Amino acid sequence: MKFSSSLKLNHIFQRLYRSSGQAGPYLVLYCRRNRTHTNRVGITVSKKLGKANVRNRVRRRLREVYRLNENRFQSGWDIVVVARSRAINAPFSKLTESYLSLAEKAGILKELP
Repeated sequence: MKFSSSLKLNHIFQRLYRSSGQAGPYLVLYCRRNRTHTNRVGITVSKKLGKANVRNRVRRRLREVYRLNENRFQSGWDIVVVARSRAINAPFSKLTESYLSLAEKAGILKELP
């Protein structure tokens, strides 16, 4: 991730969960402005979704969706993505479509020229 960093602190995750989120069939996206010029991205996958290898695979796929589309996001946001159970078997194209549509609803995508 060229312009972003990982979100790791629990109190920031908790603050974002209290904000309004956007929900889709595969993901839930929470976002909030931060006071920096970079994005901080966190990904949450519950233990209810499967064992560690399943959760890690979902996490890797969601990180890759963000990495490939990082230049489309505005800078200065904290973003938390929560995977739903359908995300486990979802094709990569559906995850990408869901991620970007939720980001567009949240207003964190750049305007296309």
